[in-house]
Amino acid sequence: MTGTIIKGIGGFYYVHDGRSRIYECRARGVFRSRKIKPLVGDRVEFEVLSDTEGNVTEILPRKNQLIRPAVANIDQALVVFALEDPKPSRNLLDRFLVTMGYQKVPVLICFNKMDLGTEAKAKELSDIYRKAGYETFFISALREEGLEELQALLKGKTTALAGPSGVGKSTLTNRIHPEAGMETGAVSEKIRRGRHTTRHSELFFVEEGTFLMDTPGFSSIFVDGMEPEELSSLFLEFAPFVPECRFPGCVHIGERECGVKNAVREGKIDGERYENYRLIYEELKSKRRY
Repeated sequence: MTGTIIKGIGGFYYVHDGRSRIYECRARGVFRSRKIKPLVGDRVEFEVLSDTEGNVTEILPRKNQLIRPAVANIDQALVVFALEDPKPSRNLLDRFLVTMGYQKVPVLICFNKMDLGTEAKAKELSDIYRKAGYETFFISALREEGLEELQALLKGKTTALAGPSGVGKSTLTNRIHPEAGMETGAVSEKIRRGRHTTRHSELFFVEEGTFLMDTPGFSSIFVDGMEPEELSSLFLEFAPFVPECRFPGCVHIGERECGVKNAVREGKIDGERYENYRLIYEELKSKRRY
């Protein structure tokens, strides 16, 4: 039989058969000798031992594999931040977008808790990220507002949710798929960050062909695995201004005659997005040096 790994805990892998049944499986030792570890999201072949148990016998070819969240075969990522409480970290958001973009994973951006924010703030963020090429949504998972359009884009796909703790990912999961029964947690009054409520990555079967993954919250991402010169192509709003750069291969940092830097000065490119680009570029350049 074939199925999808929806959870892995303590050496057991829980495989959904795509219809209605989940099997608790062990992975054969051959995977260890081949240095292959099954991941949540893997399509696998497995043998049935009983109504509830089986053995994973083969991991089918992956179309992609992410390190964080540790998952395979996702069609898109839904990155969730709060519009307020906690305030969104634009630096963290841009790092996530770069990480997914480098791995060619499409991203939807969702700002939750719109009932706590202002329309002006929502419009500002919408203008910035839609100009950068991202579909951007504003919802209140708690009040079940703005969910219909988002749910339509999840249908028929495997979507990984990611974002810092406390932004409402688990609440959103529960709204989309009530059977998930995810534990949710309040935002700490003292540190204004969410308590970690999701402790492992898990796929939820929503309907045929549709899976949703909730992942542990993250607080930092270091963009790795790319050359510094590749970074600018992941900031799509730079592209219209690159022809105005004087030198081929301009990286838009130290050059004097740079179309991108001119666009930042003129307000055509968001200044904070550009600053995050510069910070990530310097980190990549520094890491390559060592």
